[in-house]
Amino acid sequence: MAVDAERIRRMVLDSLPHLGRYALSLTGEGAAADDLVQATVLKVLERPDRYREQPGKSFRSWLFRLCRNVWIDEWRRERARGGGRTATLDALGDPPIDGAGAMEARLDWRDTMAAFARLPEAQREVLHLVAVEGMSYREAAELLAVPVGTVMSRLARARTRLAKELHASEGAEAD
Repeated sequence: MAVDAERIRRMVLDSLPHLGRYALSLTGEGAAADDLVQATVLKVLERPDRYREQPGKSFRSWLFRLCRNVWIDEWRRERARGGGRTATLDALGDPPIDGAGAMEARLDWRDTMAAFARLPEAQREVLHLVAVEGMSYREAAELLAVPVGTVMSRLARARTRLAKELHASEGAEAD
């Protein structure tokens, strides 16, 4: 069933923080993530009739799939021109913390975000969808067009790698 354009606009507005985080997990860079969000939202608002409500399918999953498709299209165009993307830690921002211990928390946050940025793209994307956005394995698998087992495997490898990197950095600081 079709959804009216005003309702689509409201759903897009409600989804913007999630879409921004997802775009950052794809691009690894703040300005590129902003551009990706803008391109995705523009596509939705130009043609709100693209979205069809379906039982068991969330608007956010549909929006993320559209964002991912826009990103893949842009990545292919950039690669064809010989360009490349690089992630910067500045794009990851500061942790949502204030008060006592803020400096230590900020350093831990930066270490965690740096380790996250070093994950292979497929692992980083699955970890973001499941751990940050709260998607089920099934939802993430549908969005990425891969089997649920692949999502579980990528997630396990991402968590293991993050834990190893963060543990290694703690050991290096203790020396």
